[in-house]
Amino acid sequence: MTVQPRSSAPNIILTNIETVPGKTITQHMGLVQGSSVRAKHIGRDIAAGLKNIVGGELKGYTELLQEAREEATSRMVQEAQKRGANAIVNVRFATASLTQGAAELFAYGTAVRVE
Repeated sequence: MTVQPRSSAPNIILTNIETVPGKTITQHMGLVQGSSVRAKHIGRDIAAGLKNIVGGELKGYTELLQEAREEATSRMVQEAQKRGANAIVNVRFATASLTQGAAELFAYGTAVRVE
C-alpha cells in the first residue's frame, strides 16, 4: 500500500510485513504511531440497537472505525515523514475502549528508508 501524503512530501510505502519486497532497508528510524479517539453518537447507537434485533452489518460503526483508521494512519505517516522515512514496515492496528461510548484506534509501525 502506498499512501498519498497531504503535503508535497513524497509517497510513503506501508506494509504489514517486515520488509518491502524488491527494496533494501538502508536506515531504521524507529517506531512511529498515530491514534484517533472516536465517540459514538445517539443516532448510531439507536441504529445499532435496531440492527442487534434484526441482524446485519452495523454500518454506522463500520464508518466510524474506517474514519478512525484513516486518521490514525495519516498521523502515523506524518510522523514518519518528519523523520525522513519513505516507508513504514510491520504496520499494525489496535483498538481500546477508553470510556463507555469512546474508543481509540491506534496505528503503529517501524519507519525506515528503503532503496
